[in-house]
Amino acid sequence: MTSIFSNLLQNYMEVFMNDFMVYTISFDACLENLSRVLTRCIHINLVLNFEKYHFMVIEEIVLGHLVSKRGIEVDKSKVDIITSLPNPLLCERFPHSWGVKIALPLSRVLQKDVDFNFDQPCIEAFQELKIRLTSAPILQASNWEYSFELMCDASNSALGVVLDQRVGACK
Repeated sequence: MTSIFSNLLQNYMEVFMNDFMVYTISFDACLENLSRVLTRCIHINLVLNFEKYHFMVIEEIVLGHLVSKRGIEVDKSKVDIITSLPNPLLCERFPHSWGVKIALPLSRVLQKDVDFNFDQPCIEAFQELKIRLTSAPILQASNWEYSFELMCDASNSALGVVLDQRVGACK
């Protein structure tokens, strides 16, 4: 798909494996771009499943994320299971890969030769992790006019690195 639409990519089209999305900021531009894409499909005999496509929408679920003019957000229906997780009663049922700093009370009860006592700090950490995992920030596309900043932090129990861009900061 990428080779089929190579000259259209990053102008008004994105390709995801065997799916694609056409985007613009206006209705007229959307009609023009959609016409170009569909003409290309006809030209190369690419058969589309029109039951799968949605046209002229202002937001859409794409690859499990809600894409809109605000940016990219988590599809809430995909994370409802996390918010309904009960507090674990056994060590074996606890997810080991969640945030380190917030999960520090939880990490302590998972140490070897420690009784599994899910006390109040553990409950608070577990609830906070569920909130954080289901309320991700809205991601925006990079603006290549602005500089990027690599932010790093570390402690005895955690390490974090984020590539950030301060929109509105010095170019």
